[in-house]
Amino acid sequence: MKLKLGIPKGSLQEASIQLFRRAGYEITVNPRSYFPHIDDAEIECMLIRAQEMARYVEDKVLDAGLTGKDWIMENEAGVVEVADLVYAKQTLGKVRWVLAVPEHSPVKNVKDLEGKIIATELVQVTRRYLEQNGVKAKVEFSWGATEVKPPVLADAIVEVTETGSSLRANGLRIVETVIESNTKFIASHQAWDDPEKRRKMETLVMLLKGAIDAAGKVGLMINVRKTDLENVLKVLPALKRPTISDLSESEWVAVNTVIEEKTVREIIPRLKAAKAQGIVEYPLNKIVM
Repeated sequence: MKLKLGIPKGSLQEASIQLFRRAGYEITVNPRSYFPHIDDAEIECMLIRAQEMARYVEDKVLDAGLTGKDWIMENEAGVVEVADLVYAKQTLGKVRWVLAVPEHSPVKNVKDLEGKIIATELVQVTRRYLEQNGVKAKVEFSWGATEVKPPVLADAIVEVTETGSSLRANGLRIVETVIESNTKFIASHQAWDDPEKRRKMETLVMLLKGAIDAAGKVGLMINVRKTDLENVLKVLPALKRPTISDLSESEWVAVNTVIEEKTVREIIPRLKAAKAQGIVEYPLNKIVM
């Protein structure tokens, strides 16, 4: 059994490869090949642009792949949406496709674009959005550098953004959000109905989600006297209840928990003040609930 898996080429490529690495899979990309090596004999990888991924999965060229909800909608692809994997190029959040215009444009909402020109890569979704709002405007496919097209080549654009910084840097103002999107693990109906391939995909998704859940978190291991345990536990914002284990000395216990990495510098001094000892911070690759 070989699972043919599409890895998104382009802006999501490096983030995806890093995610797989944290999940325990090493993907090696040869810049001259579209077929990266993965250290799992049951998986065969192929680099495919996220924009095309859903179509190739629907057509069973690939068994599964990672792509955005936006491109599934754009292609109106009939695929199995197995799981949300909420990560993006820069962050672990969702992205937005927004309607944007030049800063000094009189446009206040989508209704003001009647008869105007809109440039975007997300043509079909944008057309459906205009139709839902009763607006007739010309939607042109943009081959890239969409932010620089207004006001000369277009009156507005629909563009993807994580933070909005690129739009602001190009003198654009966000008018409305067209859709929110995030990365999804998708499968063809044929592959999902194959018991072996389905088990493989479920395992892969579990580990990828575990790697996402572990991002930005660390483990803490602490030794504490039983008499001080209550005060120590009050300091810890646990993922769930901390694990507490007896030590060889009967009056001592070990506490193991998971916390947000950004809170460590504040929590460790408070743990010391609560008489915790032997505090060990360690990195996490995956958290599987």
